Amino acid sequence: MRRLVASPPGPAADADPVVRRFSDQLIAVLPRLRRFARGLTGSVVEADDLVQAACERALARRHQFQEGTRFDSWMFRIVQTIWIDQVRARAVRKEEAETGEGRVGSDEPVRRVEARLALDEVRRAVGQLPPDQRTALLLVTVDGLSYREAADVVQVPVGTIMSRLARARLALQALLEAGGGLNRSGKNVEAQ
Repeated sequence: MRRLVASPPGPAADADPVVRRFSDQLIAVLPRLRRFARGLTGSVVEADDLVQAACERALARRHQFQEGTRFDSWMFRIVQTIWIDQVRARAVRKEEAETGEGRVGSDEPVRRVEARLALDEVRRAVGQLPPDQRTALLLVTVDGLSYREAADVVQVPVGTIMSRLARARLALQALLEAGGGLNRSGKNVEAQ
């Protein structure tokens, strides 16, 4: 029987094909995890911290991963669980959430002003969606998961994902059409 317990670092760990496969899968999923985390947090810095925490948890609990199951779904669940824990901890400590202005765009290369305003508007509108709708929208439209894969990640029926996604799209459209309380007028939208 194959042992899935963490091996000490060194040549022996590198020789273990299970450990090597786990490491390869973790490295391969990192860009997708960063995109997902960025969508959840709205911040590059917070997203990187979230992905790092998820990787640490995955490595510490590598023995819990079941071979033959989807590694990416397992990692998405870890990211989502940590994010939910962080949001709950903020609520308990009564921390005020940062505004999108201070976090978005600070590390991006200089782009045309209109493109950045449009992107900022969409991010803030997505940030106004309820967490369950935002998660469904990000998993399906940003990360490209199927409805079934997204349902597996959040552990709900496929119909629930479809419903959350439909509500998210309608709410997002309404927020963007109304300006979402954002600093953008309908004239600016038409000018693009």
